[in-house]
Amino acid sequence: MNAESFEKWLQGYGECWETGNAHAITRFFSADARYYETPFDEPMVGRDAIRRYWEEGAVQAQTNVTFEFYGAAVVGNRGFARWRASFNRVPSGVGVEIAGFLEAAFAEDGLCSSFREWWHRREG
Repeated sequence: MNAESFEKWLQGYGECWETGNAHAITRFFSADARYYETPFDEPMVGRDAIRRYWEEGAVQAQTNVTFEFYGAAVVGNRGFARWRASFNRVPSGVGVEIAGFLEAAFAEDGLCSSFREWWHRREG
């Protein structure tokens, strides 16, 4: 993994979120990837679990999504980045802003094998 490849990965990840494409987001993860939404929950494991998470948590629950990242860096096979997102909740329409940090570990084929994020949200 290098900085250019990681930024391309982040752009694709963000585009899938913005367009609500839960199926396409799975192409960025290995078949047995572990996805940690919070440091306290057990990970979602595998593409099907990740797709369900995105369908339920984003596609069905969010509209007008924007995503940006900055401060991206790579150390070995791990990418790190700060990110921000905003969206409106469905069905209430309430605006939400999220700021977070992510760590993604990559296998030799360039697919993410472990994804961890830490974030805070502001609503209204």
